[in-house]
Amino acid sequence: MAERELTGKVALITGAGRPGGLGQAIARKLASRGAKIVLHDRGAVSGATAPAHGVGTAIDLEAVATSLAADGAEVITITGDLMDEQTIIRMVATAVDTFGRLDILINNAGVGYLFGPLVELEAEHWDVVLGVNLRAPALATKHAAKQMIAQGQGGRIVNIASQAAKSGFAFASAYTASKHGLIGLTRSAALELGEHGITVNALCPNHVTTGLGAWQNRFMSEARGQSMETYLDEMKARIPLQRTGTPDDTAEAAAFLCSNAAAYITAEAINVSGGEEYH
Repeated sequence: MAERELTGKVALITGAGRPGGLGQAIARKLASRGAKIVLHDRGAVSGATAPAHGVGTAIDLEAVATSLAADGAEVITITGDLMDEQTIIRMVATAVDTFGRLDILINNAGVGYLFGPLVELEAEHWDVVLGVNLRAPALATKHAAKQMIAQGQGGRIVNIASQAAKSGFAFASAYTASKHGLIGLTRSAALELGEHGITVNALCPNHVTTGLGAWQNRFMSEARGQSMETYLDEMKARIPLQRTGTPDDTAEAAAFLCSNAAAYITAEAINVSGGEEYH
């Protein structure tokens, strides 16, 4: 991959406001390849579906942007609720108004903390998880693709799915269902958009050690009645490469899918799991 291959391209990344998170890692990787960056996150959330205390790193979109700018990136930010289609329309318009175009969409935003037994599932939680993890990427793909088609120069759409897009996980029924659905969206969108030179792919990381990932470790180990050490040891033992994933692992794969080297790859759901997931 050419070092500055994405020079002149504009990338919109949703859910990128957590320092140390996947969104920041992907933004940094794309910026290092020359892309201009539009960072989105939701801002504050309250009510029954707000993250509980200790769920990951607090959202600080401006801190993420400042960090990228310090590395030389051209970056802007936008906040808004992806459950509102007008937010998505505004994101695309902001990218075009600021940088003149939109070439890359990374559907990274997701709710990965409303876990619990299926028999205790709250309908509101289901709606939020499916809304953010599946409805929002569908609408973002819709509006980003319309812009890319109007430009007439193709584009790249990358959906950040999960190992949970291919395997079931206890205590995460809504999350797993949403990520399985995201693969279906990826494949269908790829079939429709291919004639316009727009590729649509998904990445399926296994556990990634972000702030949210640390919360998930605590939740899952407690739900299974295990110590954190035992839970992590068993997780690593299942992975042929003997380690959990890092944000940079997924960021590298995303950058590849946005590059010219991946021009003939579409409708794929690529595992980034150290060999743990291989179908």
